[in-house]
Amino acid sequence: MADKFDVVLLAAQRTGVVNPLAVEHGVSHKCLIPIVGKALIERVLDTLTSHPSCRAIHIMIEPDGMAGVKPFVESLAHSGPEIRFIASDENIAESVLVGCRDAQAPYIITTADNVLLSHSSIDKILAALDGTVDALAGLAKQADIQAVHPKAQRSFYAFKDGGYANCNLYAIAGPRGLGAAEAFREGGQFMNNPSRLVRAFGLFNILLMRLKLVTIDKAFERISRRLGVKLRIVHLGDGSQAIDVDNQRTYEIARGVLDGSIVAPRFQQ
Repeated sequence: MADKFDVVLLAAQRTGVVNPLAVEHGVSHKCLIPIVGKALIERVLDTLTSHPSCRAIHIMIEPDGMAGVKPFVESLAHSGPEIRFIASDENIAESVLVGCRDAQAPYIITTADNVLLSHSSIDKILAALDGTVDALAGLAKQADIQAVHPKAQRSFYAFKDGGYANCNLYAIAGPRGLGAAEAFREGGQFMNNPSRLVRAFGLFNILLMRLKLVTIDKAFERISRRLGVKLRIVHLGDGSQAIDVDNQRTYEIARGVLDGSIVAPRFQQ
């Protein structure tokens, strides 16, 4: 398990696109939307800065969004890890690569709308960095997510062993693991673009997954060979970790978990 880690925190929004949820809440950026008395990014920063192994946080955001986030950063300036701003790239993968450039490995990657992020999930990711993997992705099972709320997720990645959703929590062990991000350099709605998907992962691998002929672990083994890096998933167990604030539906669910009106079940740690 890693003793310390740096965080690349993705807080930008798409260039030229006004986030409708931000507009509804009267703020310029989605990460500034208030939820149970705090901004989305403020809640994520609280979780990250209070983790004893967090060494530094690199916030990836457009220059025009930095001013809105600075008050939260300044309030934490003397009570935890170093926090710095880095201008984001239009491409998410490029932002990750830029963020890691001046950071110290291992790197934890997450998003500013991941308001239910827990120390337990971070610890599970860190424990899986055992020296045998280059990159990790935290996922939750469909049943665990729906146990929190039946509408928490509308779609799942379907495999032979069931449905899964990502939790916007990743780890990269070092420079070699950055090769996993290279597959996503083309940008856009990658997972919804068949040609980009095939170029990255290979047609045969995609067919195996689409036909549910492989388990999720076996799929990641095959993708690892395709990309030339050792990838692994981490089963987080806690379905709430797959609930980030994407729209009004998930905002209401996340708010319910935070204020206790939606009681998430106890998950096996």
